[in-house]
Amino acid sequence: MYAIIKCGGKQYKVSEGDVLDIDYTGKTAKETLEITDVIAINNGELKTGDAVSKAKVEAVVVLDGTGVNRARKVVIYKKLRRKDSKLKRGFRKSFTKIRITKIAA
Repeated sequence: MYAIIKCGGKQYKVSEGDVLDIDYTGKTAKETLEITDVIAINNGELKTGDAVSKAKVEAVVVLDGTGVNRARKVVIYKKLRRKDSKLKRGFRKSFTKIRITKIAA
């Protein structure tokens, strides 16, 4: 059984026990998170639309990805040739690591 959920503007295919990184939610470790924006559920047959309007996915927060536990650094480097112009910047995204515990159709 799997479900396709929408969280933070992105879509994820999840099943029970999966661990994934989503955009930062502000929840701390061991808190529960309920995702009601379910696009599709497959339990032998694929259900979409009104058939999944009451479906929800429950998850528990494993790691709060702020501070030291942020994602890997993405380096942005811009250079104009023959202009003696360089710009180097880095960016580390905050995230929340969750584990899917239950898919309720």
